[in-house]
Amino acid sequence: MSAYGPINRAVSEGKPLPTKLWAIDSTLTQPNYVTTHHLTISSALRLEGLLDYLCAIFAQEVDDGFTYPQEGPIDRATFDGYFFAADVIVAIVGEIGQREGKEGDIETDIATVQGLRPWHECIAGFYYIKPNYPGRSSHICNAGFVVPPAQRSKGYGSILAKSFVKYAPALGYQGSVFNLVYANNHASIKLWERLNFTKAGIIPRAGRLKRRDGQGEEYVDAIIYYKSFVDECRVLSAEL
Repeated sequence: MSAYGPINRAVSEGKPLPTKLWAIDSTLTQPNYVTTHHLTISSALRLEGLLDYLCAIFAQEVDDGFTYPQEGPIDRATFDGYFFAADVIVAIVGEIGQREGKEGDIETDIATVQGLRPWHECIAGFYYIKPNYPGRSSHICNAGFVVPPAQRSKGYGSILAKSFVKYAPALGYQGSVFNLVYANNHASIKLWERLNFTKAGIIPRAGRLKRRDGQGEEYVDAIIYYKSFVDECRVLSAEL
């Protein structure tokens, strides 16, 4: 729950947005593409074991104490209510040595690209998209990103970020605000500035985070980032 109380989804739930394929630089022993899939809580519940796996990864991220402001245990009910309040995008690692077509929209689904692989082997990352504010400002969204520890330093975070600026306007949002990008999260800062997000402000001592050397906690500033999707929304409207 936010400072405004419960925030409802900005757009009504319809059919899922198209799956997208994203090429990545890789070696012969690494996958060379990722697919991104639009889910809601109803579609995620039909995928055996998915929500339990995503919850476990998010709970570990919270417990690490570096990137999210939450504290304490994260159970399934808490995770489902927070992360799946609206729309979620899940990225799936492609099979090694294969790429089905060019970058862009493709005809497939998450169960098909998963194949026989367990979720921990094939999920490259995931993020939610939901309104940052209620009512008259619900056209501005927020998002929260997670890359499993085993999948880091492979370029998947960049894929998630690029996919967000495609999916968010397609869901009807006219802009995005990231409320708490902690100033020591250099990888995240680099991603958003590369995608031309505007630094809208700084909140001093916004996070009481764990120190990465394990020596207690420290207060860290947070950056507020904003990006307009108005032009993207106009293009999408013209294509309808």
